[in-house]
Amino acid sequence: MAGLEGWEQPRGHAHAAAARWSPTVEDEHALKALELYGNPTEAEVPLPSRPESAATARRLTQVVVLRHWGLTPKTTEDAVLLVSELVGNAVRHTGARVFGLRLHRRRGWIRVEVRDPSRGLPCLMPVQEMDTSGRGLFLVDKLADRWGVDLLPRGKTTWFEMRVADR
Repeated sequence: MAGLEGWEQPRGHAHAAAARWSPTVEDEHALKALELYGNPTEAEVPLPSRPESAATARRLTQVVVLRHWGLTPKTTEDAVLLVSELVGNAVRHTGARVFGLRLHRRRGWIRVEVRDPSRGLPCLMPVQEMDTSGRGLFLVDKLADRWGVDLLPRGKTTWFEMRVADR
């Protein structure tokens, strides 16, 4: 599946793996990513077009949606999965050296955008039960309330939106 680069089963001792994947450690990684790359709610965050950037995009999305916006763990989980899919597509299919990540919130909605310099449009493919790839936009289509592509003079922005409860 697109965007799952780096999510291998941990090797080694069980106590080392447990420490590696604890929520506290993930929060620390997410906060560090925010510090290193910037806040995608304030400006577009440029990330190198490499598979490991999917992890950075997931962490940035996690810290913004869960910690800054205070949304539910389920909303956070879905947003993290979907940003991973969009980033995976940008890295795998656009030939770009860099892509941009931006997150927006308005009353009742969140929006996640991935901008790249390619004008090639993503394609929603039919998915079969045993398919091991090509499910990215299928997941976006199923979990997001809306999604689309905005063509730009030099590239495109692929985005999804999710309804959220305002507190």
